[in-house]
Amino acid sequence: MALILVVDDDAGVRRSLERVLLSRGHQVLLAADGEEGLRTWRERGPDLVLLDIHMPNTDGIEVLVQLRGKAPRLRVIVMSGGDQTRDLDLLGDARLLGAYAVLRKPFTLDEIVGAVERAVAPLDGAGQA
Repeated sequence: MALILVVDDDAGVRRSLERVLLSRGHQVLLAADGEEGLRTWRERGPDLVLLDIHMPNTDGIEVLVQLRGKAPRLRVIVMSGGDQTRDLDLLGDARLLGAYAVLRKPFTLDEIVGAVERAVAPLDGAGQA
C-alpha cells in the first residue's frame, strides 16, 4: 500500500494512527515535531503526510508551506484539535495552502481511514501522484 508519515507531537496520537494505518496494510513513519517530519520526508519520501498544526519547533503550517514548495503534488492531510487560535482559522489556512484534506481532532476512525484511503487511492498501481 502506501508509505505514510505521521507528524504529531502527541505520542498517543502517533501510536494510535500507527496502529490504525498498519492494520490497513500501510507502512508508517513517525515524527514528533515539524523539524523531524521534514527530515524524515527528505530521507524517506513518503506517499502521504498526516500533519498536526500545533507542534513545538517548526509548526504544521510551516511544514505544509515547505512541503508545498518542494513537493507540490505530495498529499498532506492536516489535523488539529485547536483549529482556531484567537481569530485565526488555521485549518482554513491549511486548505488555502494546499492541504489535501483537513481533520479536526478528535476525529473518528472512519474519518481518518476514509481521508487516508481517498488520498492514497490514486497511488495504488499508478505510481506517485
